[in-house]
Amino acid sequence: MQDATAGDPITGLKWTRKTSRKISRELKRRGYRVGPDTVRRLLRERRYVLRANRKRLNKKQDPERDRQMRALVRRRRAFQKAGFPVISVDAKQRELVGNFKNPGRTYRQTALEVLESDYPSDADGVAIPYGIYDVVRNEGFVVVGISHQTPEFAVAAIRRWWVHSGRQRYGDKKRLLMEADCGGANGNRCWLWKFGLQQLADEFGLTITVSHLPTSASKWNLIEHRLFCHIEANWAGQPLINYETVLNFIRTTRTETGLRVRAYLDKTDYQTGLKITADQKAQINLKPHRARPCWNYTIAPHSDAPEMEK
Repeated sequence: MQDATAGDPITGLKWTRKTSRKISRELKRRGYRVGPDTVRRLLRERRYVLRANRKRLNKKQDPERDRQMRALVRRRRAFQKAGFPVISVDAKQRELVGNFKNPGRTYRQTALEVLESDYPSDADGVAIPYGIYDVVRNEGFVVVGISHQTPEFAVAAIRRWWVHSGRQRYGDKKRLLMEADCGGANGNRCWLWKFGLQQLADEFGLTITVSHLPTSASKWNLIEHRLFCHIEANWAGQPLINYETVLNFIRTTRTETGLRVRAYLDKTDYQTGLKITADQKAQINLKPHRARPCWNYTIAPHSDAPEMEK
């Protein structure tokens, strides 16, 4: 059953891909009288189970990756201990809105009939969920966009979270830790994203510390396995026929650990390709951290600029 020696190296046939019945027949041909049930039992005893590939290897890995991950955990714990809000943010892949097949199965007497093709031209629109996961309170907040995933959309979603949820729970706290991926609308090299955070900091007097997960480490972003995976499981096998359906499935997402989710629809038409001017860039009160400044920085409001988080 070893990968290196099993099967035919010419055709690529592996015994690990054969069924228990085929393995049983092959063993009988070699003189061992054993049935399929016994083969399955022996495989289980030796911890052989059907396993999928794991995306864990990366051809290019930043040497500072592990240090950044450990520093991120330490910073998160320090903010939590001090009672400051900690959020994990990211955009989920866009979904076509319409009577399209959605992966997964549901208990039904008859299968739902959906369109045979998934052409974007047949869709009634697109749904772009941008999520904010409150690490301290185990709460999700999702804003569903209908146009494009842009830095303006990301900042608008975070602003809506602060107005509708964060301010009520952390109103007297003026520091915020944000964990985000390195790419996309909230990428560490995106100045439009940082300019939007500066506007957010000035509007509410918030000092915002941002820690980016290293490249190719987005799968360890807390929002992925504490919020998005549960949303996907909740609407699995159900066509997202309209925006209200999308919002209802997000709002009714629950877990045994107490996760609750709020969802809103953002009908703004966000434009792509926008850039900030040199003057706007100079207005950003950004303080890079001494350790890995490309991934860690603090944006303070102009009215009150406390010392950055080390």
